[in-house]
Amino acid sequence: MTQQRLILNLMAPQLSDSVLHDVQAFIARHGLQVQAQRYLSAPVPAEEALPTKGICREYELQGKPGDLQVLRREALTLAAERGVDIAVRDVSQGRGDYRLVCFDMDSTLIKAEVIDELARCHGVYDQVAAVTERAMQGELDFQQSFRARMATLRGLDESVLIDIADNLPLMEGVERLMRNLKRLGYRTAIVSGGFTYFARHLQSRLGFDDIHANELVIDDGRVTGGVQEPIVDAERKAELLCAIAEREGLTLDQVVAVGDGANDLKMLASSGMGVAFHAKPLVREQASYSIATLGLDALLYLLGHGDDDLTP
Repeated sequence: MTQQRLILNLMAPQLSDSVLHDVQAFIARHGLQVQAQRYLSAPVPAEEALPTKGICREYELQGKPGDLQVLRREALTLAAERGVDIAVRDVSQGRGDYRLVCFDMDSTLIKAEVIDELARCHGVYDQVAAVTERAMQGELDFQQSFRARMATLRGLDESVLIDIADNLPLMEGVERLMRNLKRLGYRTAIVSGGFTYFARHLQSRLGFDDIHANELVIDDGRVTGGVQEPIVDAERKAELLCAIAEREGLTLDQVVAVGDGANDLKMLASSGMGVAFHAKPLVREQASYSIATLGLDALLYLLGHGDDDLTP
């Protein structure tokens, strides 16, 4: 019987001996043997926490073929219990084959939901934030909720957009991540249910190759509350990811997608590596990979890059 070969990445701000023991027990319980292991990050003493870059230990595993989805679900449970991230993948998926990374924007690349910030400035924050949260949890249809939220922004002055764009709070690790993705030759794209107004700002600042988001309708210097079709919802995100890959001559197995909300699930499922980043519980449970304890640059570890070939 052909042996199954897997890669397991263990990531956290710090890794104690008890966590390492629990992961070794998890590996053995599933009939897997450690063939090799290494730190992708530079090891640090257990008492020293690195809240963004953190620590990553990679295990090369081999054993009897099993259900990878069951293994991932149990790994997610263990990770939640111990406050770490555990990512498991089949080596046959091909390390180093990923060439395109597609990102959600709000609460993924930036530490904000822009539509909520617009609502705050327009005095309708509580009303809009409640709808946003329900949509991100998957309780409301995205298009329906998007139209309802946009209608509340009617009359907002364009100067507010400029101020918010100039002060977007970047997610931890995003600048290091983008520097290295560009240096290593990856294509990058923003595929967002947010707004192109702000995606363009991030493109200029961080160097994304493509941006796809919703267009704010502005007339005479004020937001009209209307929306331009097609709205970038879950279906549209997946379509855009596939279209970019096709244009670049890539297979979907060569695409990475990163997001945090329910409207990212179809995009994550369409990609070769779908990563839930600091995501809602529903998204963590359904995505194949999750980063919950480190910054966005931890994605570099999942792609197989160690600190020795990365720039700070």
